[in-house]
Amino acid sequence: MKRIALLFTLMLALAAGPLAAAPLRILAFGDSLTEGLGLPKGKGLVPQLQAWLKARGHDVVLLNGGLSGDTTAGGRVRIGYSLARHKPDAVIVQLGGNDLLMGFTPGMAEKNLDSILTQAGTGAKPLLLVGIALPQQDEPLRDDWAAIWPRLGARHDALVFPNLYQPLYDQPGEAYMSLLQQDGMHASAKGVALIVESLGPKVEELIARTEAEQQARN
Repeated sequence: MKRIALLFTLMLALAAGPLAAAPLRILAFGDSLTEGLGLPKGKGLVPQLQAWLKARGHDVVLLNGGLSGDTTAGGRVRIGYSLARHKPDAVIVQLGGNDLLMGFTPGMAEKNLDSILTQAGTGAKPLLLVGIALPQQDEPLRDDWAAIWPRLGARHDALVFPNLYQPLYDQPGEAYMSLLQQDGMHASAKGVALIVESLGPKVEELIARTEAEQQARN
């Protein structure tokens, strides 16, 4: 009887078809801009991006690995823990803003980001590197910072979104200031929505890479 019951259970499972694939898990690893500092629940970068992707039919789970005040040096230390905790299929790395504010050199940030990307890419996990720039930077410093993102992207075969705040800076005149919170630094909920519209397609490329990587393994 047990054998018959087991056979019946197996037949039901086969009739139901293959199990649905688990949603992709994407770790968004960054600082307060990723964490959503100062914004109501559901209005930060991760939940707004999650909603944007869902509306476009993507079955993914975005994992919030943002930590307010974090630098690339801090990220270098905690990326291993974050990977072990969340077990993502792909990783978005968004760090560097606090390095800029603290006067760290681009070379220091690049060295730390190089380590973060090396660790995050273990197991051939697809990567997306999100850069940052400040509008008030002097030209030589701005150029030095701008150069590290494509260089790191090429080194780690990572997708690159060069400047998280570019969608805000692209607004006419000083209009981008109206898209910031009262601190004049962090994007408001409306500013985040604008960022998501530009960042979203790059995340879709990351999803496509991740799906292709999983299919190749199978």
